[in-house]
Amino acid sequence: MAPPRILLCGDVLGRLNQLFKRVSSVNKSAGPFDALLCVGQFFPDSSDLLEEFTDYIEGRSDIPLPTYFIGDYGAGALKVLSAATRDPANLGFKMEGLRIRENLYWLKGGGKFTLHGLSVVYLSGRHSTSSQQFGTYSQDDVDALRALAEEPGIVDLFLTNEWPSGVTNGAVTSDLPLGVFDSYGSSSTVSELVAEIKPRYHVAATKGIFYAREPYTNVEAVHITRFLGLAPVGNKDKQKFLHAISPTPASVMASSEIGMKTTNTTLFPFSSVEKATHTTDGAPKRSSDTASDSQYWRYDTSQKRQKHGDSDGNKLCFKYLSSGSCDRGEKCHFQHNEGARDQYLSGVCFDFLIKGKCERGPDCAFKHGAEEEGNSFPSGRPRSGNANSERSRDCWFCLSSPSLESHLITSIGEHYYCALAKGPLVEDHVLVIPIEHIPTTLVSSPECETELIRFQNSLKMYFKNQGKEAVFFEWVFKRGSHANLQAIPILPSRVSAIQDIFNLAAQKLGFKFMVIKNDDSSEGRKMLQMKFDRKCSLFYVELPGGTILYHLVDENEKFPTQFGREVLAGLLNKADRADWRNCKLSKEEEEKTVGNFKNRFKEYNPNP
Repeated sequence: MAPPRILLCGDVLGRLNQLFKRVSSVNKSAGPFDALLCVGQFFPDSSDLLEEFTDYIEGRSDIPLPTYFIGDYGAGALKVLSAATRDPANLGFKMEGLRIRENLYWLKGGGKFTLHGLSVVYLSGRHSTSSQQFGTYSQDDVDALRALAEEPGIVDLFLTNEWPSGVTNGAVTSDLPLGVFDSYGSSSTVSELVAEIKPRYHVAATKGIFYAREPYTNVEAVHITRFLGLAPVGNKDKQKFLHAISPTPASVMASSEIGMKTTNTTLFPFSSVEKATHTTDGAPKRSSDTASDSQYWRYDTSQKRQKHGDSDGNKLCFKYLSSGSCDRGEKCHFQHNEGARDQYLSGVCFDFLIKGKCERGPDCAFKHGAEEEGNSFPSGRPRSGNANSERSRDCWFCLSSPSLESHLITSIGEHYYCALAKGPLVEDHVLVIPIEHIPTTLVSSPECETELIRFQNSLKMYFKNQGKEAVFFEWVFKRGSHANLQAIPILPSRVSAIQDIFNLAAQKLGFKFMVIKNDDSSEGRKMLQMKFDRKCSLFYVELPGGTILYHLVDENEKFPTQFGREVLAGLLNKADRADWRNCKLSKEEEEKTVGNFKNRFKEYNPNP
């Protein structure tokens, strides 16, 4: 089943005409989306917009898709929300939202519910010590969320109006937006909650700016958190107020996916948050060294294995499996099994390994058995089978494959073709792809290499005419997906920083790039081909000027398949576009983009 598609919105401020016009447009061009989640103030900040707002509340104007909101304060809030609480349909314990009208739901106070498989936690309103009925959250709401944080399972989305205080600590983005450090719209209570809840995504508003922070690690959890601050609808600076995500629910993800970290991941930013919080009766909560065991294991095992500790010997230690170590050592209640970790590192689906089956079936991007050579493509699509015919049939890049999206192709030669990237990082993000199903461009014949260099030179000239420089990179997986060399245009002002940011990303992953310095990129590629051992995986990047950085990836090394894109997303201050799935366009938009590119590239195309 495809992951749910969710739209996120900042402070609406009653501007429902503008919001739903934009939502309808995005839903038509890039949808369909499953739901709209609004954070920040939902109601108007003055009575001027009440007539427009009331048209939607009373059903005279349509709401295009299911919409859930927090931020229950502003003009008209008392009247609308009081009526909702008196509605017999809303009586009882309804954490999934009180119905205001068709397709509109109020998330009251603090709670947790499931939306299209996603675990969603929310805290509505602003912090206040008053007993105001609407627009604020109480200590009871906070304590309720702390209790929910103790439940097993990973929270996918955490919605708050306020930002967590200190969220910018340790952020490495060089161009932080104005206002990001203002104390207004930030809350230490939210910082404490997010540290305990550990969501995969935290979405907030109220500061009036857009900010997509680099992902950060969590204490005593293997997954990362992405914070997203959204701007208000109709803001004068035209900052982003609507954002689309399509996350796979953590409940159906393999542990290897959950534990994956991007190259721009930073340390946990809330180190100043007190670890000794309290329960509803005032008693101290258990400290971090006695944290819930649910952080350490995931699945029961059916085979008898060596036990560590006195109980739960039929469960694998999730922390050991994903990281290779566990700070509990011999005191851990769960298994530290080398055999299971070896298979996990070789790419075997953890669900299949432990449970003997995988509920995602053909949609799983991992191997279902130690002997299978299948591997996910850079786009995330799995490949199955070992025969060339099977590879060609299921491959996104083979010209004979029914999976090929041929409308993205811009130029076809004798041995290579060019296509625009699906979910591009930037405009003119191009892939240079061999027609033959081979695992890397480094193993092609001399005549094929000549054509590849011709494509590269054409793209360099095209980018130069656009006032930009070309960066090429390739991820080579030894078990063989279809090779693709990616080309990204960047501004000359960023060129001097490229090598430094790649070296910094490598340092974070614990390796150091080897360097080939050559003014002639074709000669540099020949030198790289001589150094390439086909028995291992490889990542390399060709920088403007001819320098090549490369890294031979060890058998047991966990290397991000989207490393090149993630590093360049950080360089270009586009952290929210590091994942291609956040950048997908509709087929109509892709066709229009390809047509525009062909017109601009026409005079440089080596295969007109």
